[in-house]
Amino acid sequence: MAADDGGRHGWMFQEEADWYNEVVLGAVVPGDWWRRLPHPLRSWLRNTVGVYLIYFISGFLWCFVIYYWKRTAYIPKDSIPTMEAMKKQIVVASKAMPFYSVLPTISEYMTESGWTQCFFHISDIGWPMYLIYLFLYLTFVECGIYWIHRVMHDIKPLYKHLHATHHKYNKENTLSPFAGLAFHPVDGILQALPHMFAPFVLPTHFRSNIALLFMEAIWTANIHDCIHGKIWPVMGAGYHTIHHTTYKHNYGHYTVWMDWLFGTLRQPEVIFKMD
Repeated sequence: MAADDGGRHGWMFQEEADWYNEVVLGAVVPGDWWRRLPHPLRSWLRNTVGVYLIYFISGFLWCFVIYYWKRTAYIPKDSIPTMEAMKKQIVVASKAMPFYSVLPTISEYMTESGWTQCFFHISDIGWPMYLIYLFLYLTFVECGIYWIHRVMHDIKPLYKHLHATHHKYNKENTLSPFAGLAFHPVDGILQALPHMFAPFVLPTHFRSNIALLFMEAIWTANIHDCIHGKIWPVMGAGYHTIHHTTYKHNYGHYTVWMDWLFGTLRQPEVIFKMD
């Protein structure tokens, strides 16, 4: 399918982005100075504010539930990370998030310019094709993130200078939902690149692409909380905790399929059960 008639309706994507800007920035940024910024800068500011809000709201709620309200049901006492560990993760993530926000901003700009295969309405292609394309999108992202993540480990200079920042958290009592975005900014951007490239090779629903990119913040919080939900084939926290302790297993993102296919899967032997 053509990308919304070859991008001739790019104004629709820009109007959508402007609406996002009004909803987010109009609600949390004092004054109207941001409305005088060029459109790409407004979008970057909105993406930055949005990722901070998602990170801190979901992170604090998540930690409150699993470490205080329901901690005896979820995590043994000796596996709860220290406040100091969580503060360090917050600092690392907070420094990186303005850089992370560049990626969705560029993605939106390319879509508005008609360079991608994004479409605006699901009705443009119908629900059956939307679901097929969504499946292909998620498969593309899963494959891409697996290999980028694995390369970050296999190429030693990349690991030393980029990915090692995230692997400082290598035990159950140092991992927390706040570790989910605690990456070197270049590392975080590289691992999110499949979301940016997917619309170039697949017809992609614009809103779904933006939503899935921001859902990464919640998903990464989930796989760093050490709580394994045992929902096959989901790459739950039990699998990802193993990745943080062995450094050579379970590179996958949403599922275990890529690790199973390429021989890097390791099953959790000791798991935390959800109540």
